[in-house]
Amino acid sequence: MDVYDRSILRHLQQDGRMSNLNLAERIHLSAPQTLRRVRTLEEKGVIRAYVAQVAPEALGLGVMAFVNLSLDREQFRNVREVERQLKAFPEIIECHTISGDFDYILKVVASDLKSLSQFLTDTLMQVPGVASLRSMICMEEIKPVSGLPID
Repeated sequence: MDVYDRSILRHLQQDGRMSNLNLAERIHLSAPQTLRRVRTLEEKGVIRAYVAQVAPEALGLGVMAFVNLSLDREQFRNVREVERQLKAFPEIIECHTISGDFDYILKVVASDLKSLSQFLTDTLMQVPGVASLRSMICMEEIKPVSGLPID
């Protein structure tokens, strides 16, 4: 990845809706060269997607929590099935495998604390292979999802 590719990534992280012509002007390449580079970055999976970052509150999702999840060691061989089920829940907006005392950390959204509690108890804890959960309620979002450091 050269200086032009990095510049493309920097600009697209700031504004994913930027036109190819605008992008080309900013990185000082021709529009066809820029488009070719963007397409290559997409094909290689460097650029995963173009998305709009929506304010959760605008959708009535006033509660965010980080949930540590442990698997039942007896059913650990079914880990991919557990992951498939976790991916299917729209309330889980991020899921990461972690090291330490827990197996996963989830970022979960809900309309209120009661809805969060119901999701954790009635849905998440009912997934075969889930042994335990520990949740932490987000009090205030200080820095929302942002672009990766390019330099």
